Amino acid sequence: MQDLVIAAPDLVTLPTSTGGRFPVRRVYCVGRNYAAHAREMGHDPDREPPFFFTKPATALVTDDADTPYPPGTERLEHEVELVVALGRGGSDVAVADALDLVWGYAVGLDLTRRDLQAQAKRLGRPWDLAKGFDASAPVGTLVPAAGVDPTVGAVELRVLNDADGTDADGIGADGTGADGIGALRQSGDLADQIWSVAETIAVLSRSVALAPGDLLFTGTPDGVGTLQRGDVLTGSIAGVGSVRTRIT
Repeated sequence: MQDLVIAAPDLVTLPTSTGGRFPVRRVYCVGRNYAAHAREMGHDPDREPPFFFTKPATALVTDDADTPYPPGTERLEHEVELVVALGRGGSDVAVADALDLVWGYAVGLDLTRRDLQAQAKRLGRPWDLAKGFDASAPVGTLVPAAGVDPTVGAVELRVLNDADGTDADGIGADGTGADGIGALRQSGDLADQIWSVAETIAVLSRSVALAPGDLLFTGTPDGVGTLQRGDVLTGSIAGVGSVRTRIT
């Protein structure tokens, strides 16, 4: 190895249910992949092919760690998503072969500075600072692909605030949050995806050479909403697992 003029960045990894850690290379995200969410954002899902944006690997928050409220925004929003982790790479992959690239799946949160995104859209500018900021992608434990059907499964996100009237039993002042799991914000099913996981991988592979360690966030159901400090987010997908983080 050549001598480095500065210290090499730390390798970002995700926990797995098998006990090892999964090294992350790149993070791709597909936009507006659920019809109801596309409509709530003011778009027509019947006319739009999949499109992609990226986050840096350093955006990941792992092991249920806290997530700091980011600077420069007054409208931080949540999006719960299925995350796909690739164990193999490829280019121009056929839909029929796409799932063979998958090592495993996890539940993730695509956090968005929505006010910055709205401004970028209005000005025709990139979304980088709206989507790819520090700690913008909490992800839970990866589970091997062999045990997961990525075409069906209930998707939920619950939010509980532990700083404004939530008692020891996890019940908020408005009566929500029984059992400490929070009020339901998002609810959908993987079957509601406009583009399946296999189709999304295939489309993406026509533009970039996919590689082991790449992640793909696959879109969110409707019900996205704002967050504040003290909110505890619990996202879950049936058959996959969960992710949990607290906004600090």
